Amino acid sequence: MPNDRNVARVLLDRQGRTYAEEAGIGLADRPGPLYQLLVLTTLLSTRIRAGVALAAARELFAAGYRSPQAMEAASWQDRVDALGRGHYRRYDERTATMLGTGARLCLDRWHGDLRRLHREANGDRAALRRLLTEFPGIGPTGADIFLREVQTVWADVRPYADRRTLTGARRLGLPANPGGLAGLVGEADFGRLASALVRVALGQESAGEVNRTAAAR
Repeated sequence: MPNDRNVARVLLDRQGRTYAEEAGIGLADRPGPLYQLLVLTTLLSTRIRAGVALAAARELFAAGYRSPQAMEAASWQDRVDALGRGHYRRYDERTATMLGTGARLCLDRWHGDLRRLHREANGDRAALRRLLTEFPGIGPTGADIFLREVQTVWADVRPYADRRTLTGARRLGLPANPGGLAGLVGEADFGRLASALVRVALGQESAGEVNRTAAAR
């Protein structure tokens, strides 16, 4: 049987990018990247393939909608068109509306800076989840996505492992709890590991292939 640390390392070698990185977000504890992660979270929260959500996020960002100010200033049709270029068509009209409404909420309540939301929660994960679900289109699953990704820059969130992360861990025979998984990688790599495990849970990465490669090391 492969060593758990080897399995984690192989998985990171094969699927070491977070979803934020794949969407072209240089995630940092700054207003712009945090808002872009919120946009990506909104897109990933619908019943649509992750690859399509990522493509749509890249199109929105390429169109210049990287801040709540720019997102709100864009017309509804401009947002629909950008989503369409990413083939995000089934939910494009509803999502275009939610993005506009969410941008206005971000501006009105947080002055466009989600670090204020972070500070209001004061290290309480339940409070963070509640505040995130106030954004249109973001429910409990969306809050999990945001927190899973943002833990790379919000250290007080780590180690955060949502249901899909733990499903991926079980398929690989790894510890199905945040503490056990955190012991397999360095602190800075935990967010990347969580995203990689989600890809296993979604069938985007083969658990058998990862384990075979790890056993051969």
